[in-house]
Amino acid sequence: MPLALIALAVGAFGIGTTEFVIVGLLPEVATDLGVSIPSAGLLVSGYALSVVVGAPLVTMAGARLPRKAVLMILMAVFIAGNALCAVADDYALLMVGRAVAALCHGAFFGIGSVVAAELVAPHRKASAIAMMFTGLTVSNVLGVPLGTALGQEWGWRSTFWAVTALGVLGLIGIAALVPATPRPDTGLRRELAAFARPQVWLALAMTTLGFAGVFASFTYIAPMMTEVAGFSAGAVTWLLILFGAGLCVGNVVGGRAADRSVMRSLFVILSLLAAVLFAFVFTAHSQWQAAVTILLFGAAGFATVPPLQMRVMQQAEGAPALASAANIASFNLGNALGAWLGGVAIDGGLGYTAPNWVGGLLALSGLAVAVAAHRLDRRRAATPVPAHI
Repeated sequence: MPLALIALAVGAFGIGTTEFVIVGLLPEVATDLGVSIPSAGLLVSGYALSVVVGAPLVTMAGARLPRKAVLMILMAVFIAGNALCAVADDYALLMVGRAVAALCHGAFFGIGSVVAAELVAPHRKASAIAMMFTGLTVSNVLGVPLGTALGQEWGWRSTFWAVTALGVLGLIGIAALVPATPRPDTGLRRELAAFARPQVWLALAMTTLGFAGVFASFTYIAPMMTEVAGFSAGAVTWLLILFGAGLCVGNVVGGRAADRSVMRSLFVILSLLAAVLFAFVFTAHSQWQAAVTILLFGAAGFATVPPLQMRVMQQAEGAPALASAANIASFNLGNALGAWLGGVAIDGGLGYTAPNWVGGLLALSGLAVAVAAHRLDRRRAATPVPAHI
């Protein structure tokens, strides 16, 4: 694999750490700032919604700039946002810092996916995207658990200072390893024209619903494990490492499966994700069963990423940058939707396992959209092309 993919993975590692580390620190943040667990969970939703807004706008703003320059600017914004989180002394300022850091997220992964796919042969594109997203998965194995442990020992603000340092490292990696890139040859009008294709919107809907299923459960995994499974607060770090290990396996498997067949991989993976989440409702009451389920949950959840990203890039062929960024926005719209619906279920008195029911139903909804998109593909393939006289 080209060294540029390592640089992209380094940036992804920093971004993934700041996105997910808040999940392990929800009890500490809620206690320190005097808010409820569901209110602290909105820090996940706030980040995600900022990605939704920022991904297309930032990508369009940098549409005519060399992609390497855009990636470096995005990492600088990331550094500023996390530094603001580190000095936040109230809930509102922390939310603002999260929103600023999130502005770089969608455009980074969207543009980075395009760059990664262009660095390899056509039959290796999904695996190249998976390689870039390896930084995201490794952040869950190392960055999130270590950040959680750091925050529990020295206060949650110390975690954001550490993430700020990761951003600096990511910026240096991109500057050193990503080759200089020319200005894109696709104009904004051509990028926007891709959204006239129904299959692009169906691909975005798959992403939103599939990842809403993941985050409905994952956002509340810390209180679920301490209040239902009976783990200590310190054990959450190790459970997040286990979840992150599942992400790494799922990312590799999902990339290889998508290189063979994008749609077939989506059918299988979304079905498995729904099954794991429904099972989690019951296995959460046993410590060893919960631990096994968390590993499977991570694998099934992140195995969706390479095929979902490839699907939208395929359907936006010829103008992939904006559609790719919009798909990252869809991942985070799903994050926000899932976190909110999971919180609604908890606030409704249904208990800390209720988000798993919500997540399973959302994953099944994503599967239904995938089936509809596949049928539309087959219908179009079966429609004869009119002969020209």
